[in-house]
Amino acid sequence: MSHVVVIGCGVVGAAIAYELSQVPGLKISVLDKQQPATAATGAALGVLMGVISHKIKGKAWQMRQASIQRYETLIPELEAITKHHIPFNRQGILMLCFEEDLARWESLVKVRTSDGWQLEIWDAAKVKSRCPQIDCDAEGGTLSDRRLSAAVYSPQDRQVDPVSLTLALVEAAKRNGVSFHFGVTVEEYDLSTTTQHQPRVRQVKTKAVGVEKSPLIQDVDWLVVSAGLGSLETLHPLAGKVEQGEKIIPESPSLPVPPSFHPSSRENSTQFELGRMVDIRPVLGQAIQVKLKHPLGNPDFQPVITGNDVHIVPCSGGARAAEYWVGATVEFPTDKGEIVAAPT
Repeated sequence: MSHVVVIGCGVVGAAIAYELSQVPGLKISVLDKQQPATAATGAALGVLMGVISHKIKGKAWQMRQASIQRYETLIPELEAITKHHIPFNRQGILMLCFEEDLARWESLVKVRTSDGWQLEIWDAAKVKSRCPQIDCDAEGGTLSDRRLSAAVYSPQDRQVDPVSLTLALVEAAKRNGVSFHFGVTVEEYDLSTTTQHQPRVRQVKTKAVGVEKSPLIQDVDWLVVSAGLGSLETLHPLAGKVEQGEKIIPESPSLPVPPSFHPSSRENSTQFELGRMVDIRPVLGQAIQVKLKHPLGNPDFQPVITGNDVHIVPCSGGARAAEYWVGATVEFPTDKGEIVAAPT
């Protein structure tokens, strides 16, 4: 039996653990220094852009296409196992756009239609009819010389509550025999050498953060790191290291290596190579949760509405929602490496 160890239990780590738990002959252990879905997953809006994405070929589109199809079976599958409701908005995504954007969207509609996917362009009249809360004639601000001329509607894209999904994945994985250890960090890796003389993790020693006992994870065959921004810290025992026989002992965690860094020693060179191989950078986002007396627009039609990377996301899966997440989850750093809020 092969032993897979997953470090990180956000939505990615939990999904990996659950999917692998259905493969015969695997033993799976999951480690996280926090409770599940309390870091980046807890701040995500859960907007699933597949059909409406401009990716049309290669792995980027293949993964989106597989994801769209899997979610349709995954949510009811998890609800049946856990007996818990997972808010899952099946009313699609409405992307607002301006006249200069239409040609690009028309081209994408042709591609998607030829592949058997649904994607529609709505004129301003239809937008106003289906979503009366959207003022297609509004002017002002930085867009004073532009009017909303159309929208692209993707009925097959979805939105899911990331926290509810993650907790359901964890519960379902536990029922399949997956072991979860929360409140622990990686303190040390023990290595062995393969027949090709390559180092291989065989044992993971942990340090308790919020539990009484630190588990020793033994007989490791595969190590999967899905700790988000904490991945570099988790990998540091393997890269920035002091070698002592077959053990690798961690030094102080380091931040991602900046582009201007020039290694001046073997230790720094190792950290530099890690930063080059695993380029993980934080992406800021800001969102607020708004509770209203009544749903916006048509209470029976509550898609995710998005434009210029700002989303209006109905909570509770879009079913007559009167609560919304409003905000952006993409704010990129400047050329100097500083992360700043996008201008208003």
